[in-house]
Amino acid sequence: MTRNLGRLRLAAVNIDGVLLNDTFSPVIHGFVVGRGGQYTAETERAIFSQPQHIAGLRMAEAVPEPLTGEQALQAYFAEREKYLERHPVALSEGAVDLLHRLRSLGLQVVCYGGLAKAHFDTHLGAFADLFDGPGYVCTNDFRPGIHEIVTQTFGLKHDEALVIDDVARVAEEARVLNVAFIGHPSTFVHSFQRHLMAEAGVRHVVSGLDRIDAELLHRIDAEAAAGRSWER
Repeated sequence: MTRNLGRLRLAAVNIDGVLLNDTFSPVIHGFVVGRGGQYTAETERAIFSQPQHIAGLRMAEAVPEPLTGEQALQAYFAEREKYLERHPVALSEGAVDLLHRLRSLGLQVVCYGGLAKAHFDTHLGAFADLFDGPGYVCTNDFRPGIHEIVTQTFGLKHDEALVIDDVARVAEEARVLNVAFIGHPSTFVHSFQRHLMAEAGVRHVVSGLDRIDAELLHRIDAEAAAGRSWER
């Protein structure tokens, strides 16, 4: 593997919403508004990229219907199964090309997300050879999980990693840690993630994975080397 970048050594890429299509935002929105709740930017901030038990509590709090966190979580996953019958999980356009592009620049690549590894095996297992280390890290117990993936799983420094994610809460953590970040917010019509990423100061937001090209990756690498991943 040829190393063409100066500082970055790892790309951690989120599974749902980046490598796979967004099958979470529409269901969470439907869960909230279908029960008479108000779906706002704060709703997304409270629920997205949280451990499942916390997300369940936040979903229960977002609706007037009396639910425990566990009841909300069970109802959510049941509704998601029905949603997937009409809108199945699929590879995002350009996902495999992106993985090849990251590796061609000498980066190690790992996938992460809040569901169990079986989700990765089912939908990305055919491309397992394009990932390094464990291939997939389930971050449900320590979300967002940036610090743990970079320092514990790969033994690297924060500024040696690039994170690609669709959720602003992850960007906020990346900023605290000075980890380079590319935002790929959902195109779901009711999503607030693009707005929340702007509030978080994300410098690089893309509408498609093909926009994460070699030129952009070299620019981000230079910013990381200069300690300016989050400076405007």
